Amino acid sequence: MKDIIFKGCATALVTPFTDDGNIDFEELRKLIEFQIFEGVDSLVICGTTGESATMSTEEKKEVIKFAVQIARKRIPIIAGTGGNNTKNVIELSKYAESAGVSALLLVSPYYNKTTQEGLITHYMEVAQNTNLPIILYNVPSRTGINIDPSTCFELSKIDNIVAIKEASGNISQAAKIASLCKDNLAIYSGNDDSIIPILSLGGLGCISVLSNLYPKFVHNMVNEYLNGNTRKSLDMQLHSMDLIGSLFCEVNPIPIKYAMNYIGFKCGNPRLPLIELSDSGKEKVITSIKKFDY
Repeated sequence: MKDIIFKGCATALVTPFTDDGNIDFEELRKLIEFQIFEGVDSLVICGTTGESATMSTEEKKEVIKFAVQIARKRIPIIAGTGGNNTKNVIELSKYAESAGVSALLLVSPYYNKTTQEGLITHYMEVAQNTNLPIILYNVPSRTGINIDPSTCFELSKIDNIVAIKEASGNISQAAKIASLCKDNLAIYSGNDDSIIPILSLGGLGCISVLSNLYPKFVHNMVNEYLNGNTRKSLDMQLHSMDLIGSLFCEVNPIPIKYAMNYIGFKCGNPRLPLIELSDSGKEKVITSIKKFDY
């Protein structure tokens, strides 16, 4: 069995911005400390929820370095270094390794997409240029390309490709990946509404948006399942469904950034082309937070 990066809940952390659109490092420090205090098992920096698509390479490097410094090895820091230019992905991944992250999260190449064979070649090239463990990230609704189970199987043969964040929403696909790859590719749920179904297939945890708001709740939900309290963890999953729905009422991370602002953090608005949450969306988020009791 390959080394395990984490078991439990990793938060796909939002990136806070100031009113003039710059990265707010003081608020980022507060967010990281809040997550660690609440017991989250790992943090993903510069992922989709962190708005990596609208961050410059230099900004990503600054945020990665800062997160590692603040975390001080208390929990694993996973850097989102994926993209659709393999050379650039390798460059950023090498920097992240030098900065001291524990692992890399690599979204599949988007827009130009490539073939399944191209995916294998892309990920092999990156893997050969880092010693860090790699988590594949499959989110075809955003990228326009699915990482097929057979492709996962081929990639699982590479020593430092150790896991996949499965966000296709297709439980049958997740089951096929688990069946083909077994212990050679750990599975993390990439969708908050299907954490328990993924765990039931042998998944080790989740990479969560909801845990920005409630890290302890999501951590406990996963741990209850892993400790054999499956009924309690299922009840927690079902209890959170209304809130999860509101956090995805518009394009992620628009609602979660508003929710974080609502509970007292200063995360700012998303960067264009994403815009502030609509009034109807705000109402949904506020209503769901007020109803959520754990």
